[in-house]
Parts: sequence; structure tokens; C-alpha cells
Amino acid sequence: MDNKNNSEDPKTPPGPVRFNFGNNRFALVFLVVLMTMFILFFFFSDKTVENEIPYSVFLTYVEDGLVEEVKIIDQYEIQGKMKGRGGEPALFKTNIPYFDNTLVPSLRSKNILVSGSLKAVSPLRIVIEFIPWFIGFFFIWFMFRQFQGGGSKAFSFGRSRAKLYSDGGKKTTFKDVAGQKEAKYELQEVVEFLKSPEKFTKMGAKIPKGVLLVGMPGTGKTLLAKACAGEANVAFFHMSGSDFVEMFVGVGASRVRDLFEQGRRNAPCILFIDELDAVGRTRGAGYGGGHDEREQTLNQMLVEMDGFETKDGVIILAATNRPDVLDPALLRPGRFDRQVVVDMPDIQEREDILKIHCGRIPLAPEIDITRLARATPGTSGADLANLVNEAALFAARKDKTIVEMDDFEEARDKILLGVARKSRVILPKEKKMTAIHESGHALLHYYLKNADPLHKVTVVPHGRALGLSMSLPENDAYSRSRGWLEDRIRICFGGYIAERLVYGETTTGTKNDIEQATELARKMVCEWGMSSAIGPIAYGQEDEPIFLGKEIARHRDYSEETARTIDGAIHDFIEQALAEVEKILVEHRDQLELLADTLVEKETLDDEEIRKLLGFPPRPGKESLKAEAG
Repeated sequence: MDNKNNSEDPKTPPGPVRFNFGNNRFALVFLVVLMTMFILFFFFSDKTVENEIPYSVFLTYVEDGLVEEVKIIDQYEIQGKMKGRGGEPALFKTNIPYFDNTLVPSLRSKNILVSGSLKAVSPLRIVIEFIPWFIGFFFIWFMFRQFQGGGSKAFSFGRSRAKLYSDGGKKTTFKDVAGQKEAKYELQEVVEFLKSPEKFTKMGAKIPKGVLLVGMPGTGKTLLAKACAGEANVAFFHMSGSDFVEMFVGVGASRVRDLFEQGRRNAPCILFIDELDAVGRTRGAGYGGGHDEREQTLNQMLVEMDGFETKDGVIILAATNRPDVLDPALLRPGRFDRQVVVDMPDIQEREDILKIHCGRIPLAPEIDITRLARATPGTSGADLANLVNEAALFAARKDKTIVEMDDFEEARDKILLGVARKSRVILPKEKKMTAIHESGHALLHYYLKNADPLHKVTVVPHGRALGLSMSLPENDAYSRSRGWLEDRIRICFGGYIAERLVYGETTTGTKNDIEQATELARKMVCEWGMSSAIGPIAYGQEDEPIFLGKEIARHRDYSEETARTIDGAIHDFIEQALAEVEKILVEHRDQLELLADTLVEKETLDDEEIRKLLGFPPRPGKESLKAEAG
């Protein structure tokens, strides 16, 4: 939607006229000017200069008949007029130091005009008395501003915070979204329906009321929504799910009503709600009872989407990465009719994404985008964007004019493995033990037929790990065989067996390896039916409260005898893996120690260097990324 023509779009009615005065700055300036004038009036107003004389001199003037007129103020001060030396009148004032009961008779006897009044209030006192009122006014004005949330009406709690999409002159379209063909197809149909509804209504088809984008974080759900806004020539309002819920009861439901009312006024339009799980969690799963504010908000949303008073032309577009916690009533047909899965990109989609992001930076001629895509399995679009940005940052730190392959390699290691801590001081003995451990992992990749190819092995600490062995799959895999899982368990125990074989004991560095191997074996037995002793039966269902959104326990729905059988099956998988690993490393101990010694010297080795060192043939038809030794 091109925001430049909003003023001429007949579908978008003009909003109410609001005198904002620069976010209420006019009122503040006016108040300051008023206070300044008030102070100037009291402190710098024209006052007649008076000569102050002692009270005794005043009595003498009265006796001499020089005083013509006096004004007694509060019985403590006298202001008057007397004859001057040249006969002209002169003003004076004096203070009465004591109670003088003869003063008035004396003045009357001299036929002096006498009057009285109360003492005028001090300007400073007036200002001091007005200070609490000014403070109260500012406090109320500030609270109004807070409650408005940037609006122009006081106490607008229940107003929707949805914003009309503005592309800022640069429109995002489906061409800017690499991959996700199926998701774009589903959304393109919705956009097409809004552009030319008669094409579908002639066939008796109804426009879907809601489209839910489901996918892992970073896969491009919000980007697809922006592309919808760029493709559709209709109003597009966007809002976060967390914007509905406030500390005040009923505010969320009121904002839902206002949001849909905005949509009906601007129909046809699209309403986009990001992070829908913030308000759409299953009712009754929280700890606030049935009248929880979140549930009231959800109930109002259900009514607005498909209740008695609904209107065509308003499409709800929502995004979430937790569809499992959403209320079933929200997902039924008539509300969110479609669930569009925005999946992790495959190798071709990763290549397309990298081309988009690499087009914004200067690249070296030898950069192969296809190799980069193959070397980043399991990464999302956001991860790839971060990878390209980190590579550009590494090149800038080295004062390069172009980004080279070693910058991409260093950036990928930082993202996948953690920041390399090259400055950490490690004792030679501990470094050798780490090299033995990592060599045990690495060597198994060349003797296990189902293992993924090794990419690199290093004894440079990354994150909390003292060393790392990294493998990369040749192709994207969406399911794993029993052979791959068994080899993965064996690779996990490679470091454990290597330490025991060389030193006769193991270290605490095997903790993570043992946990991974045990978890894989447990899933093979209890979830994937790969144990002949148990068979294809699932045991130990996850007990996951929807409100918490994470597993806190496992429901045990089997007997003690079955539990012993499960433990035995897991133990068998572990023992078979240990025996196989020990057999391989004992037979090739010379290669194990040669690889460990070379690691201590060079610290980092990639697959090509290891194959040359140990005499293995090069990988046929596969090019590995060049690794920078560090």
C-alpha cells in the first residue's frame, strides 16, 4: 500500500480533526507565559515612591498642622499626605510602634482626613500560595498524557494501539521474500481477493476471515506480513499481541473492540497481530481463573472474528511460533481459516536469501554463495542475515575493502559455535587432554558410514567449550535413520573413550557428550520405537502446561517392570556404542595421537587438512570451506 496517496484514497476516510499543538507544547508555553506576566505584574507594577519617617516626627508634623490626609492600615502602618516645603503635597509613611489610643482624637482635632484599610497581600505570598495549584495542574496534565498513550483524548485506555502501515517510500513486496513459495501463494490469494473480490464471489467463494502464520523464530513471518501490506492496495493495521493486555481490567477487550471497529470503518482492510500467543493461549490454563484479563481479551477477539455482528472485508493476519498453546476456538474454520507454515529454508532458499543480503555488501570474486548455503544447514533467514552482517563487520575490522571467504567462515563459527576466546591461557597438559578428546570425536567421522562429514576440529575455546568438533550434513535432512542415530551416539562417546584409552581416566569435559548420547538413546527407546526389547510403543508423554509453554515433567504411564525394561534398552544402546568406539580407537590409536599432536601445534584443522595428515582420500565431488587456523 502506497502511503503517499492516503489523502486521496476514497477508501480511507479522513480522521477527526485534532489540534495537537505539537504534542501539547502549546499549552505548556501558554502556561509559562501566563506565569511570567503574573510575576511581572506584581513585582514590577508602577508604585508611587513614599518617604518613610519616624513615628515621633509624624506626631510633630500633626501638631504643626502639616499633615493633610492619613490612611491607617491594620492599625500598624500609616500612609499619608502632607504639605512640602514649597507648598506642594508630599507622600509619606510611618509605622506605629505601640498602641496609641490618643492618635485618632489628635488627628480629628486637627481636622485631618482619616481613612483605613487592610494590608495588601504580598506578591511573594500570592506566588507561594499558587505553587501547589500549579503543581497539581502539571501532575494532572502529565497523567493525562500518560493515559492517552500519545493520543489526544484523556483516559483513552481502551483505544487500540494499532498503527496504519507506512512503507516510508520503500515498499516491501513478495519479491523481497526469498523462498517460502507455498506461504507466498496462500497470502497472494488473500491479497488478490481484496483487490478483485468479484472474481471469487462469482464462484460463490468466501474470503477467509483469518490467516495464521506459523513458524520458528526468524523464518520471516513478519516480513511476509510486510510484503502483504506492500502488495495490497488496502488499509493495513499492525499491532502486537502484548499491546492488548494492560494492568487495568477490561482494557484488552476494549482495545480489541476498537481495533475491529477501525477495520470495519476502513474495510476492505487487513489487521495484522504479531505474537498472537500473547493473548490467544488456551483458556483455563492460567493461574488467574476464568476471569483473567487475558481470557477476557481472547473472548472478545473470538466474538469479533466470528460472532453475531461480523462484516466481510476485514481479514485478520496473525503470526506465532507457538501454535500448540493457542485456544482451539481461535483455530477453528470461520476464525483462522488457514494456517500457513513458514518453514526453515532449504538449501535453495538459503542460497536465495544469501543473494539478497550479499547484494548489499562488496564481495570478493571467489565467494561462492552455493557453498555458503550448503555450509549453513538448519539456519533461519534471520540467522543468514546476521551471518552476512557479521562477515562484513569482520572485514571492516581488518580494514578490508571487500568481504572474503575467511570472513564468512569466521562469522559462521562465531554464530554457530560462539566467540573464539583465543586470549584464554590454557596449561599445556590441559590443552593436550582437550586435543585427545576432540581427536576422539573427529576420527570417528572417517570410520562410521552413517556419520555426517567432518567440517573442522579445534582446541580454541568457544563459548563455554574448551574445544569443538563440527560436522556438516551433505544435504538437508528432515528425518533420521536408526543407523545415523547410532553413529551419532558413538561420536558423542568418542572423546570419553579417547580420554580413558590414553590417560586411564576421564574428565568433566565429557558431561555434555554423555547427556546428548543418553537423550538420543532414551528417545530411540521411548519415542521412536527403535528398540527390539520395547517395540513401537511410546512411553513417557510430555506434561507441558500450556500457560507456561515448557515441559516441567514427564507423565509416567507405565509399570515398574516396563521402567526396568526401558532402562535396560537404553543401557544396551549405550554399551554397544561404547564397545564399537573403543574397538575403532584402539585399532587406530596411532592416528588418534598424531591428530592430537597436530591439533596442539596448529589448534584448528579442517577436513581437507585432516585427510592429508592421516592419508584419507579427498571427499569426491565435495568442496569444503577453507577454515582459518587460529
